[in-house]
Amino acid sequence: MKFLSAAPVVAALLTAAPALGQNTALNARIAQLAAQEESKVIAWRRDFHQHPELGNEEKRTAGIVAAHLKKLGLEVQTGVGRTGVVGILRGGKPGPVVALRADMDALPVTEASGVPFASTVKTTYLGQPVGVMHACGHDAHTAMLMGAAEVLSQVKNDLPGTVKFIFQPAEEGSLPGVEGGAKLMIKEGVLENPKVQAVFGLHINAQTEVGQLAYRPGGEMASSDRFTIKVLGKGAHGARPWSSVDPVVTAAQIIVGLQTIVSRQVNLTDDAAVVTVGTLKAGVRYNVIPADVELSGTIRAFNPATQEQIWAAIRRTATNIAESAGATAEVNIESYVPVTFNHLALTARMVPTLQAVAGGPANVKEVKPNTWAEDFSLYQEKVPGLFVFVGGMPKGQDPATAADHHTAGFKLDESGFTLGVKTLATLATDYLEMNK
Repeated sequence: MKFLSAAPVVAALLTAAPALGQNTALNARIAQLAAQEESKVIAWRRDFHQHPELGNEEKRTAGIVAAHLKKLGLEVQTGVGRTGVVGILRGGKPGPVVALRADMDALPVTEASGVPFASTVKTTYLGQPVGVMHACGHDAHTAMLMGAAEVLSQVKNDLPGTVKFIFQPAEEGSLPGVEGGAKLMIKEGVLENPKVQAVFGLHINAQTEVGQLAYRPGGEMASSDRFTIKVLGKGAHGARPWSSVDPVVTAAQIIVGLQTIVSRQVNLTDDAAVVTVGTLKAGVRYNVIPADVELSGTIRAFNPATQEQIWAAIRRTATNIAESAGATAEVNIESYVPVTFNHLALTARMVPTLQAVAGGPANVKEVKPNTWAEDFSLYQEKVPGLFVFVGGMPKGQDPATAADHHTAGFKLDESGFTLGVKTLATLATDYLEMNK
């Protein structure tokens, strides 16, 4: 899983791949039905946006999804991976099984987007009061997959196979020590009974224009690990620091030391990597030196060897800096997700589908690797998978001016949702046609 482009491999596969699987009449019908679904999809998305739920708490969202799938006549399973929902649509003809996946969870972010359907939900997260917001677009993903399920249910007699709809909780991760997300759904058999042969997913992107799709063959997004470091020292009065083993100063030195791992120890000509400290918890009063400090952060890499190198460097850096100050450091690294790796042959076969639904090759871009992470990668470890970005930025806007994902001002152009519905539905039907 190198950082280098897999484009030459995919180009060769595209050249070799026969033009199979595009049922023109069926795809035209799907496009027509997706357009008719637009107002419903937008309404669902706005409702979810006003009522966001954190990972493993998506009970209201899951209830709406399950009711919709049951109304469509699908076989429905609830409570998968805690709050996940699975719908099974069996086509009118025999064939393979393909899965489509959407995530349902929101983030602990206080919304400041200014949209009339903004979230006002409040909660306490890891002991801190905070708002809850769909600041990444999972509300749109859920609504688009609901739309795709409705579209495909109307053409089920023409489907040569089965479509499994996976509505997943906790993509953003569970609370520390709590299992969830794709990992738990897979553990509970979401890819079995019936056994899935391929899986497709998408993510709305606030810096990509509506009407456009983006993808990357091979390594598309980074692996993600969570680390925590607890620095144990000796507390004292703030006026007598010589009586302490100051964990605050030690933690500060560790944070600075961690920044040299990527800048001075990773060979950046081969691989990109990130080490970011996101939290620092120290003390309760300005004139008291606490006995301990805890910090946490994220690790991103595109290569398993680089990932392991960083783990070792974090442990070495934290332990030795703490020891030099007379303190100790307890380091814990929790592996979250591997590299999001789009299967090369599957990607090559499905690029013509992406180009067709987006109105031509000019609207489909191959992008550079991104240091975001996605637990969709866990499905890709089990079966061939393709993950695509769909545009959610107004046409003509400068991407630099669009609020980023995971921020309070995050917003989407809802006119891009119909393309998402078409993309999901047509990837499924074309795959079934190719492999019937």
